[in-house]
Amino acid sequence: MRRVGVFVCHCGINIAQTVDVKALADYAGTLPNVVIAKEYKYMCSDVGATLIKDSIKKHKLDAVVIASCSPRMHEHTFRRVAKDGGVNPYRVEIANIREQCSWAHTTKEAATEKAKALVRSAVGKARLLEPLEPSMIPVVPKALVIGGGIAGIQAALDLANDGFDITLVERQPSIGGHMAQLDKTFPTLDCSSCILTPKMMEVANHEKIELLTYAELQNVEGSIGNYTVTIKKKPRYVTLDKCTGCGDCAAACRLKDRVVSEFNEGLGKRSAAYMPFPQAVPLKYCIDDSTCLFLTKGKCGDEPACQKACAQGAIDFTQKEELVERKVGAIIVTTGYQLLDPGRLYEYGYTTSPDVITSLELERLISSSGPTKGEILRPSNQQKPKSVTFILCAGSRDETQCTWCCRIGCMSALKQVYLLKEKLGEDVEINLCYQDIRAYGKGYEEFYRKVRGLPTNLFRGRPSEVRDMKEYLKIDIFDTTTSKLFEIKTDLVVLIPALMPQADATAFARLLRLTLSGDGFFLEAHPKLRPVDTFVNGIFIAGCCQGPKDIQDTVSQASAAASRAATILTKKELEIDPLIAMVDEEACTGCGICVEVCPYEARTLNERTRIAEVNEALCAGCGACIAACPSNASIHKNFTKKQLLNMVDDMM
Repeated sequence: MRRVGVFVCHCGINIAQTVDVKALADYAGTLPNVVIAKEYKYMCSDVGATLIKDSIKKHKLDAVVIASCSPRMHEHTFRRVAKDGGVNPYRVEIANIREQCSWAHTTKEAATEKAKALVRSAVGKARLLEPLEPSMIPVVPKALVIGGGIAGIQAALDLANDGFDITLVERQPSIGGHMAQLDKTFPTLDCSSCILTPKMMEVANHEKIELLTYAELQNVEGSIGNYTVTIKKKPRYVTLDKCTGCGDCAAACRLKDRVVSEFNEGLGKRSAAYMPFPQAVPLKYCIDDSTCLFLTKGKCGDEPACQKACAQGAIDFTQKEELVERKVGAIIVTTGYQLLDPGRLYEYGYTTSPDVITSLELERLISSSGPTKGEILRPSNQQKPKSVTFILCAGSRDETQCTWCCRIGCMSALKQVYLLKEKLGEDVEINLCYQDIRAYGKGYEEFYRKVRGLPTNLFRGRPSEVRDMKEYLKIDIFDTTTSKLFEIKTDLVVLIPALMPQADATAFARLLRLTLSGDGFFLEAHPKLRPVDTFVNGIFIAGCCQGPKDIQDTVSQASAAASRAATILTKKELEIDPLIAMVDEEACTGCGICVEVCPYEARTLNERTRIAEVNEALCAGCGACIAACPSNASIHKNFTKKQLLNMVDDMM
C-alpha cells in the first residue's frame, strides 16, 4: 500500500490570498493513501525542504505530492528534496495551485474547491507512480558556436580559455558581425574596431578555436553531450594558406569598384575579388561567385585577371563545396539580427530618395574606413549636408511592422548626433523626431543629457511623410509636447529601423529543433531563471538572436551561455531524464507512424523485428508518439494511460 505525503505551499500570499491552504491541507489528509498532509508559507525554502525530508523519514513515505507553483519553477528542487529524504525523485507529483488556480480565480471558495480537485487528482497519480532511474551518456568535451559576431566571439573565447576545443562557424568571409560596421560605441564613444579587432585576432590565433568562415550549419544529429554536426564550407576560390592579403587580385579584377559593397550597406563599391573590410579575420580575400565573370559567364578575358595578378598562386577556381563533420557536447547559437527593410516604410521615401538612409548606412559614412573615408556627404550630390533629421522608431513599436522596442535606437541616434556635431561643426542643424527617449543603461542618461545640451531640435512625435523636393527633403511632424505642427526642411534623413530576427530564423529553428517566440526571435527556456537555455538540452542562445539588445548585454549573455555550456562540457557523463517514451514490444505492429511524427528523430524501426525502438538520449518526452500510435504501443514513463485516467477519475 502506497504511503503518500501532501505538502501545501502558501507561496507567501500568492496562493494563500485566494486559496484556504489550511482547509486544503486538512482535506488532503482525508484522501486515500495520504498518511501526512502539512502546509507551510514557503515550501521551497530550507525550512520547507527540511519539513518534507523529516516527514518522509518519520512516516516512511514512498510518494510525495507538492501543492505549489508550476512544475517549471521548482519541480527539480522538490525532486532533489525527496531524493535526500529517501524517496525516488520520480515519485514526486506537483499540483499547480498557483498559476492554474489562485491566479485564475478571485473568490476564495471557488479557488479552494478547484485546489482540492487538483490535489485529489495529483494524489490519484502519485499512488501509481513508478520509481525511475536516469541513464548515463558520455560527453564530448567540445563546443560549437554558430555566428561570429561579438556574441559568438565572446562565447568562443570564454570556453576556449577554459580549455575546451571550440568550432566557430560564421557564414560571412570574416567574423565581426554588425559591430565591425560601427565607428564608435555608446555611451563611452570608444572606437568600435579598437575594442573588437583584438578579440577577433585572439580568436584567429587561439590554439583551442577552429575558425570556419564562409561556412554554414547543414545538419545536426544527436543530443546533449554528444551532437554530430555537419558544416558546409562554401568555396572562397582562394587558398587560405597561400593568400597573403596583398590585394593584387582585387586591384586587377575587371569588375573593380563595380560591385555593391554589402559591408558598406550599398554606399560603396568593391571588386568581385574582395576583402570585406580592412580588419577582416581571416585577413584573406574571397571571390564573389554571384558577380565574378569567370564563375558566372565562364570567361574573363583570355585568363582570369585576378588569377594572373596573384603572385602566390592563391586563386583556385576548382574549389567545390565541402562538408565537414564535428562531434560536440554543446552548441551556442549567436546568429544575430537584421534590420527591418526600410523599403517597407513607404511614407519615409527610402526607396525613392537617395538622401533617406539608415543609421547603419550613416555609421559607414562616419567611419574612416567607410566609402567616403569618414566624410559626411549626401548620396544624391556628394555635398556636405547643412541639416540632418533623425526619425527614431522607424518600424519599431508599430502595430503594422513590429511591436517591440529595438532597445539601441535612441542611444545610436544620440551618439550619431554627437559625432555629426564633431564632424560637420556646430552650425549643422540636427532634428530628432522621437516617440520616447529610452536611455536605460549605465551611463546612458548622462550621455542623453550631454547630447540634449547641444544645439539640437527635439520633436516628440512620428513624422507623417518624407517628401523629396529635389533640392531638399520636407517633413511634417506634429510635436505632442508643444501641440504644434512643424514643417522641417532637411538635406539628409536618417531612419533608425527596428531590429528583426534573421530572415532564415524559422528554417534554422527547425534544423536545431528550437522554439521561436511570437516576435520570431529564439525563445529562451525561462526569461528569468534560464535566460540563455533553450527547450533543447545542450543548446544555448546569446545575443540579438534571442531579442534586441546592446553590446554590453550581448557580451554578458554570451559569457553566460559559455558558462552554461561549460557545466555540460566539464562532466564525463550526463544523466538523461528517464521521463521519456518506451515501446510495448508485444503491442507494436511496426507501422512506423511514431517514427514519422517524432520531432526529435528519437525513433527508428528495427528492420529485422519490425518493432519501433527509442533512442533514450534523443527522446525529449514530448508525447507525440503516444498520441499518434494506433495500437497503444507507445508508452510515456510515469504518464501511462492508467495513471492519467486515474487522475481524471479522481478529479471528477
